[in-house]
Amino acid sequence: MNNTIKFVATDMDGSLLNDNKQLPDDFHSVFEALHSRDILFAAASGRQYASLLHTFDAIKDRMLFIADNGALVMHQGKELHSSTIDKNSIHEILARVQTIDDCYIVLCGKGTAYINTKDEQAITEMRKYYATITYVEDLFAVEDEFIKVAVLNFHGTEEHVWPVVEPLFSNSHQVVVSAFIWLDFMEKSASKGTAIKHLQTVFDFTYEQSISFGDYFNDIEMLKETHHSYAMENAHPEIKKLARFIAPSNNDGGVTKVIKEKVLAD
Repeated sequence: MNNTIKFVATDMDGSLLNDNKQLPDDFHSVFEALHSRDILFAAASGRQYASLLHTFDAIKDRMLFIADNGALVMHQGKELHSSTIDKNSIHEILARVQTIDDCYIVLCGKGTAYINTKDEQAITEMRKYYATITYVEDLFAVEDEFIKVAVLNFHGTEEHVWPVVEPLFSNSHQVVVSAFIWLDFMEKSASKGTAIKHLQTVFDFTYEQSISFGDYFNDIEMLKETHHSYAMENAHPEIKKLARFIAPSNNDGGVTKVIKEKVLAD
């Protein structure tokens, strides 16, 4: 495989990062080896762009960012692609989610994320993924270009949020359980896979020349758009069924292990 890969994309939480939200110890040496071979590297995450910039500050101008589950794609500080949600849809989503018990909402613009809670546990969790947050009294009054609505429910979104919102919004929007306690709404065509298809045209690489790593439902389209698709050992069982291969767990540095063995091996 090592002579065919031109593009590497990896999810962050549960994939590249360990459970302490840390990069593998060998990440930067692996990145430099990829870069020396002109292999593109993309962080493909539900995280906010500002959060990804913070993590990859030292190499931010030499990589690609697929942020907010593909709703925003950035390269060297320039927007390559985005998918926005109209205000009426935003208000419909907000109104429905607010009827579900124990939900906290993050309304995502391109530059900042808006919240209307002061709950300390919720804010602590949100700050793991959103480096730029703006508190507002009324989410309905916010004016911005919206790319995502994220819903936090500590009891589990697959059980408590998905059954309520999926019948109402899945035909008109991308609705995805992105982690045990997170669910995201995006524009219907937005996904990490759509972002990768766009990047294929910009940077001239193919499906067969792509490798990706993921662990949850927001990674499905990305795994489908890359021939060398890897689910992490710790991935949701449905994602492990979908992917062609299994990588060691996020806590075992699975992403960089596979890259070294399958992409960089001579």
